[in-house]
Amino acid sequence: MEREREELMNVVRRPLSPDTQVEVPVSWEVYEQVNDILEREEAKYLLVQYPRLWYDSARSVAIVVASPSDLHSSMAGGLVSRIKDEVMRIQGLDAAMADGLFIRPESTSTRPTRYGLTTRAWDTALVYTEGNRQTIMIAVEVGVSQSYRSLRTAISWWVSEFGCRLGLAMSIHEGPRRNRRLQTQNYVSIEEAEAAVAGLEDELRNQQAQYPYGPLVINGVTWFGRVRNVELETYRAPGDDIPREALLEPTHSFTIVSKGEFVGDSVAPNLRDVVLGDCIPDHIIGIHGMEAMPVSFFRREWFERQFGNGMIENAVNRIWRNTRIGHAA
Repeated sequence: MEREREELMNVVRRPLSPDTQVEVPVSWEVYEQVNDILEREEAKYLLVQYPRLWYDSARSVAIVVASPSDLHSSMAGGLVSRIKDEVMRIQGLDAAMADGLFIRPESTSTRPTRYGLTTRAWDTALVYTEGNRQTIMIAVEVGVSQSYRSLRTAISWWVSEFGCRLGLAMSIHEGPRRNRRLQTQNYVSIEEAEAAVAGLEDELRNQQAQYPYGPLVINGVTWFGRVRNVELETYRAPGDDIPREALLEPTHSFTIVSKGEFVGDSVAPNLRDVVLGDCIPDHIIGIHGMEAMPVSFFRREWFERQFGNGMIENAVNRIWRNTRIGHAA
């Protein structure tokens, strides 16, 4: 047990690239011990922030999850915010009905499974609050260069285990970047570094206006690779007797970007099946006969703006990670 704990702690404490996931075979007892250690250290030192830690009892592995990239966060939060905004615009929607609708950012939950206790997390969720009761209506998972099976497993968990009405999974695959071993840029002062990075950001935005899905390249360095593809899928429970921990098949699957080009013109604004009843419980909206009203949130202009800003933020943070202050350039 001591060796397992040491191995997991070593993985947790080493630097990880954004969106990286590392699996470490350990027992639930070791997972809990390490989790307790991390919580105490974060509370004690305040500024210490470790990767997220989940547990999969089916395979007896702890999953160390690095902080998400800016593109990951932008798209997860953007999808849910867009849906909520469109719900608020639906004509005839009672203000009291809409008051309970809110966005819950990334959170973890632990549930018993036939293999033991399992802890997992969602990226973002649309939740409805009624009194002291909260209902997860839509759960969202976004993966940047993440395996399709792991993304599908994650979104299936929320639909099958928690019974949320709808699962949305977005899979983003960035192409390879040249010159991954980047030369550190040194600057005398913060002001000098900020001016230099601002100039590079302007250049990146000019490129992004011409190539919406990359690549973004400056002086032979690729700060964001060409997007190979973006897939968006919806997931629903196939019936009331769905097995817990079931690996679900997508209800609908859409290709939004392929080989760096937008190809989602045929995607319906509500992805063909997102309705008001996915956002507000049936017993609340049923008396108004509004269950089947479509929630038309997907538009190309919104998607490209949201995606583009996420790409730029991601690229600029990569530049900052290779910037040092206090030395001559």
